This record gives sequence, C-alpha cells and structure tokens, in this order.
Amino acid sequence: MPKGPNGQKRPADAIGLAVMMGKIATGEIEDNGTAGANPQREGGKKGGAARAAKLTPEQRAEAAKKAASKRWAPEDA
Repeated sequence: MPKGPNGQKRPADAIGLAVMMGKIATGEIEDNGTAGANPQREGGKKGGAARAAKLTPEQRAEAAKKAASKRWAPEDA
C-alpha cells in the first residue's frame, strides 16, 4: 500500500481513495495534508544564506562571475 509524505497509508486504488476523500470531506477522519512534508527542504533554504554570509565579498563576486559565465556560455561549448 502506498504511503503519503508523512508515512500515512493511502489507498492504492481509485475507489478506496474516493471513499477516503469522502470521509475527509464529511469529517469522519482528519486529513493531515502535506504540512511538513519535506523537512530536508527547510535545511536547504537556510544553507545558501549561511554560505553567502560566510564568504568574503571577493569570494562572492568570484562565484557570481563563474556562475554568470556558465549561464551565458554557448550550449555547444
């Protein structure tokens, strides 16, 4: 049986899923939704800012120049 993003079990067939959606709509069961579905992403959001704060302005400028040259380089090269 497939599992949702938080490990909850979800019906594998369309009819079972429809029944579950009906129960959620009528309030028989509570839907957890996808809140907090990907905790790894939270750390990733912080990583770029932490790295930028750690670099000197010269290092940031060099990284930006390197990224721009790669971004605007011809696709053949």
